[in-house]
Amino acid sequence: MDSAKRVPLPFKIIPLEDEVQKKIAKDFAGNPNGLVSCNHWGFKFSATVTEQEVEDMYNHPLDPRDVWVVTPPKCGTTWTQEMVWLIANDLDYEGAKTPFNPDRWSFLDITGVLDKDQMKKIAPPASEDGATEGAPNIAGDPNRPSPRFVKSHLPFSLNNPRLLDVCKVVYMARNPKDLCVSFYHHMRLIRFHDFLGDFELFVDYFMKDLTMESPYIEHMIEAWNLRHHPNLCFLFYEDMKKDMKTEIRKVAKFLGKDFTDEQVDMLAEHLHFDNFKNNPWVNAEHLKPLGLMYTDRGNFIRKGKTGDWKNYFTPEMNEKFDKWVAEKLKGTDLTFVQELEKQD
Repeated sequence: MDSAKRVPLPFKIIPLEDEVQKKIAKDFAGNPNGLVSCNHWGFKFSATVTEQEVEDMYNHPLDPRDVWVVTPPKCGTTWTQEMVWLIANDLDYEGAKTPFNPDRWSFLDITGVLDKDQMKKIAPPASEDGATEGAPNIAGDPNRPSPRFVKSHLPFSLNNPRLLDVCKVVYMARNPKDLCVSFYHHMRLIRFHDFLGDFELFVDYFMKDLTMESPYIEHMIEAWNLRHHPNLCFLFYEDMKKDMKTEIRKVAKFLGKDFTDEQVDMLAEHLHFDNFKNNPWVNAEHLKPLGLMYTDRGNFIRKGKTGDWKNYFTPEMNEKFDKWVAEKLKGTDLTFVQELEKQD
């Protein structure tokens, strides 16, 4: 168990301008208080997050036996988690038939994502007589025995500064256009976010880095610059879609596991998107009866396709978005694949 002393949070939590907050509150019903900025490139949390909560995330206990998955939102996080958990647990498919959160994974930054006023409104605390179920606990217990599996959407600059020195971390990146489309649907589906506008408006928010846990390109650049660290396995969503078996072998080697071709084939079949989206242990369908997801706005596990952005971006939007991404990536050697000739 990590016995390092707590480290003060090196960043201040800064509210956005009043007019911006009002606009966010109007267009994202799940964020009635708007957002706040925290770190040197403006990572966004719910405006109701406290400095203590962020400092707790920053000091999350570490153990060399723990495995982390770090991604921006909607970069195949759940997909990656299922792959990593099964590889680390020697392909225990029976053990995987348990609720994803918090039984198998902790969601580190969940307190920074949810607006506390919105939570009270749609998921009040469980009552003593059991009349109210309350919101499901997906944060997990940071002090439970290792090995622990931790999911974080925080960038490395907001995760525990000793993370890569202590734990194995699998990072998944994705091309920003498909990320944007996927996040648009997610923000409409989840009532804790409840985006009320159309796709064009969402892209505008996205490009202004005014969506939850943005900016995403800076998030990926920060990880990309650390990709040679021996405790970091950097993956691209598009590589998983193109050749999942190769990526499975890459992660298995990283985690010190050796599987037969037959075992790799079986895991690839388990993770194939058509099977994955119908897996009740990962697809979060249980949130719909609880009233936490809209029943008529799609599913938590959606299409899983590279290049779906072409069905949403107009030529004008595409040109503007390309220039925005190019400006963000200036001075880096990070590039993204936007289309695939063939994908699983």
